[in-house]
Amino acid sequence: MNIPANLKYTKDHEWVSIDGDVATVGITDFAQKELGDIVYVEVETLDQTLDKDEVFGTVEAVKTVSDLFLPLSGEIIEFNDALESAPESVNSDPYGAGWMIKVKVADLAEVDSLLSSDAYKELIGA
Repeated sequence: MNIPANLKYTKDHEWVSIDGDVATVGITDFAQKELGDIVYVEVETLDQTLDKDEVFGTVEAVKTVSDLFLPLSGEIIEFNDALESAPESVNSDPYGAGWMIKVKVADLAEVDSLLSSDAYKELIGA
């Protein structure tokens, strides 16, 4: 199970990478394994400002559709367009090519509420 120590995590299995006031968000290796083969990623919230824990999109796997929850309040400023033609990147490279959105974070203090890699490992029993 790949759980990079330099990232932050949520109880809903999203990962977050912070660069200044911009957060890159995707789903964890654990989440993609649980979902199975991902066939579609939908994000219709581009250029919208959402609160922490609001649904920003969905990820569709062969047998299920799962909501994606925003880990930090802010404006969704970018969607990974490559996922439209290659959604399987979420399975093969969840922390790289499989990233989903970039968010201009409204309140960096919210980062403190995210899980460390150790806390996330404990959550999933890894």
